[in-house]
Amino acid sequence: MVLAPVQGLVAQDGPKDAGKEREMKELRKKLAHRQRRIIFNNDGDDAVYECKEATPEALLECRTTPLLGSQVDTIFYCTWCSGFSYFTHRTKVGQVFDCTANPVHPDNKGGGLSKNKTADFIKQGTDPLKIMVAFCRQKNIEIFWSFRMNDTHDAWGSWYGDLLFPQVKKDHPDWLTASKTNRPKHGGWSAMDFGHPEVRDLAVKFIAEVCANYDVDGIEMDFCRHPMYFKNPAWGKDAGQQELDQMTDMVRRVRQVTEQTALKRGRPMLVAIRVPDSVEYCKAMGLDIERWLAEDLVDILSVSDYFRLNQWEVSVQLGHKYGVPVYPSLSESRIVDKEAAKVRGSVQCYRARAMDAWAAGADGIYMFNSFNPRSPLWRELGDPKTMDPLDKVYVVGVRGVRVVNSWMEDGEKRFLKRPVLSPERPIALKPGEPAGVELRVGEEVRKKGDLSPSVTLRLRVKDVPNAASLSVKLNDKPLILAAKSPQWLEAAVAPALVAKGANRFEFTLAPGSGGKPAIEDLQLWVRYKK
Repeated sequence: MVLAPVQGLVAQDGPKDAGKEREMKELRKKLAHRQRRIIFNNDGDDAVYECKEATPEALLECRTTPLLGSQVDTIFYCTWCSGFSYFTHRTKVGQVFDCTANPVHPDNKGGGLSKNKTADFIKQGTDPLKIMVAFCRQKNIEIFWSFRMNDTHDAWGSWYGDLLFPQVKKDHPDWLTASKTNRPKHGGWSAMDFGHPEVRDLAVKFIAEVCANYDVDGIEMDFCRHPMYFKNPAWGKDAGQQELDQMTDMVRRVRQVTEQTALKRGRPMLVAIRVPDSVEYCKAMGLDIERWLAEDLVDILSVSDYFRLNQWEVSVQLGHKYGVPVYPSLSESRIVDKEAAKVRGSVQCYRARAMDAWAAGADGIYMFNSFNPRSPLWRELGDPKTMDPLDKVYVVGVRGVRVVNSWMEDGEKRFLKRPVLSPERPIALKPGEPAGVELRVGEEVRKKGDLSPSVTLRLRVKDVPNAASLSVKLNDKPLILAAKSPQWLEAAVAPALVAKGANRFEFTLAPGSGGKPAIEDLQLWVRYKK
């Protein structure tokens, strides 16, 4: 494969055949709505950390070949994209990430980067993206290149930090939002400042180069990795109209690149974005996502990552308003409490999360930071009918919210519009005063074939004297609690009390309780047995 020049694809003058443009646009819109039961985002570190030998078979065996026969219809493959300009595909615009260093560091316990096979693949005339495209073409799987728009793994102080710091940042420290010695209020200090036209130009050129050289079905701009794009938000001030216009212009140029590529090859190229699930939060970042949708700059909308700010219906309604399919992103929990995180990382909880997303009208499920290709999730989450009779656990908030403020000034106060209940965000109880929370359930809890449901409410409590001192109602119906341990109370729940959609729990602590009583977690376990 010879790397094509990118200048022609970035130019402003495109083909003049209006008929072909119109035909390609219609076909693009049709392809945007093809079935994608599950989108699997592979962050590309399989080639860096997991691949045992530099062969296509070994690379694909890590995370891809075992997915055959699953509900994964689309793979978004990220070629590392660390530090903004490091890639594991062959590039002349960015830098090839072929580092194999194994630094001595207390946190480096896995061999560092010594397993990185990128250089070996390139010597063979191939690379991880080319291998992935060939596989997907053969197996009729849709394949996108995923570009992390401003990855800042080089800023976190981990053992790999300096190794991921690319040359462009060394050459142009003035293009960053901050510096290692003058760190910002929000985000990683190494974030590129897209207020510089050179940074936006580079981003477009990275995308144009892939469009020119790889037969991908589309491009994903992953704005969640990481959600910092301008100096003002990094230092505590919302992005303004100038920043919004700058980023919108860049996205327009990306659309122009993909449309020109489509006409040249005679097949559409789609544009996907992954963004926080709040129009307002995105605008504060400098991303005018509703404008992008209105201007037909986006074909696929994926939402959420480190945190979730709204119920899924908000994003679904936004995308569908403009005829764009929406894919909720189910990422791993970032809740620090190990007990709470274990439940949220369970198969049962992933099922419940997916059912909630499907019930909200999602067009499919997007999986992020989930890399075990032999997990049953890949054969379940893409079909509500498959999951319907399977055990689940519903919780009020899987993703942590403490990180919201780390990316945006007063982010939680200004933008969090959904209930959250976890050990990091407990509900304080005042004796004699009711407190409540809403839990979304994505299914009708009823008999399914020869399977009958049983439902158990589990409450993790603090400074609650005993089960008798706490009264609980579900949708205005009282439940009877029993103590399972000093920290856990349980109640059997009649399945008929559980509604599909919103369910209201109300807690009232008896007068006279001391300490700082609180509900630290709520879990609704739904099980089906013969």
